[in-house]
Amino acid sequence: MKTSELRSKSAAELKTELDSLLRAQFNLRMQRATQQLSNTSELGKVRRSIARVRTIMAENTGK
Repeated sequence: MKTSELRSKSAAELKTELDSLLRAQFNLRMQRATQQLSNTSELGKVRRSIARVRTIMAENTGK
């Protein structure tokens, strides 16, 4: 998701987005551990998305 899209979301929406990304990250880690993950680049994409959401949340609380 693009940063401009994240900036337009409310705090509650950002929280739900973060929760879903953390759940996706957990599922990808489990798939990797059981040798079922074929596209390992997904882990990096999810990690960056989590960092992006957390950064926007921190910016919003600082205002």
